[in-house]
Amino acid sequence: MQTKIENGVLIISIPLQQPAPSASGKTMVVATTRGNQPTTAVVDGHPIIIGLNAYYHR
Repeated sequence: MQTKIENGVLIISIPLQQPAPSASGKTMVVATTRGNQPTTAVVDGHPIIIGLNAYYHR
């Protein structure tokens, strides 16, 4: 995952993966950080932490 801040907007880039069933099996996950991850983007001297899941319903 890559992050940057441009003109007050947080931009997140994360590679797509082959769709895989979520733990519950209700959705298909296409991108995930697998939990909260610190980033190189900083606000008020603190790194932004992101937890991201991109999915679709089965």
